[in-house]
Amino acid sequence: MFGTMLSFCLLAIGARELTGQLSTFQVLFFRGLIGLAIATVLIMATKGFTLFTTKRFKLHAVRNSIHLIGQYGWFVGIALLPLAQVFALEFTVPLWTALIAAMFLGERLTGKKALSIVLGLIGVVIIVKPSTDAVDTASLIVLGVAICYAVSHVATKSLASTEHPLTILFMMCVMQLPVVFLFSLDNWLWPTSIEWLWLSLIGVTALSAHFCLAKAMATTEVTLVMIMDFLRLPAIAVVGVLFYKEAFELSLIVGALTMLVGNVWALSNKNMSGSS
Repeated sequence: MFGTMLSFCLLAIGARELTGQLSTFQVLFFRGLIGLAIATVLIMATKGFTLFTTKRFKLHAVRNSIHLIGQYGWFVGIALLPLAQVFALEFTVPLWTALIAAMFLGERLTGKKALSIVLGLIGVVIIVKPSTDAVDTASLIVLGVAICYAVSHVATKSLASTEHPLTILFMMCVMQLPVVFLFSLDNWLWPTSIEWLWLSLIGVTALSAHFCLAKAMATTEVTLVMIMDFLRLPAIAVVGVLFYKEAFELSLIVGALTMLVGNVWALSNKNMSGSS
């Protein structure tokens, strides 16, 4: 989990450093290019050429389109909001996932899941702090990102029943790369040496974060992983305060803790029912 926390924090730092230097689409292009290279090497080294093909092209296309929208919105959020606020709002992904899975995968929305969702929404209200004024547009963008990621998670869960994880990663890079490349052409700038460093950091940490998280899920109880994953919020808050002079509000911690309690409640009851 330390690897996950470090990777997500470095990813956010890389994204913030490139804000205003390169277009978001160009950053996504190089991120996808690095991911494609790594996925291709892993497939050829371990599983062979069969993983380069799929029989579920349509679902891949839907997943990767929505995931791309989420990625773009995440980079926009990193540019406009304090880093800690982006991370805090990302903790709503599990509650959107539960709702979408209930609608499209037929999963039961139990009372405990419903309570988890309510706590999650309360956490969102605490963080966003809606008032008579308009709610911050950037916060709404990041909430939209969380919904996009939730849809992506549900699609991934369906794909994982028949597809190898490397196939899912490979298809994501192959489908997204042409799109972001075309959109990046209007504002294309060749990166400087330091920008290449940040781009490489983004490409590597984007993969290492999810790899470390998957390994943690495989070896540790999901509830404990969720609690430990919460530590990246205060970690990125420290980064924001020290390096970017960002203000840190207590409401972020309170709201995120409220969402964490809801997530852990749902997962702990699931674990208990499974063990019994």
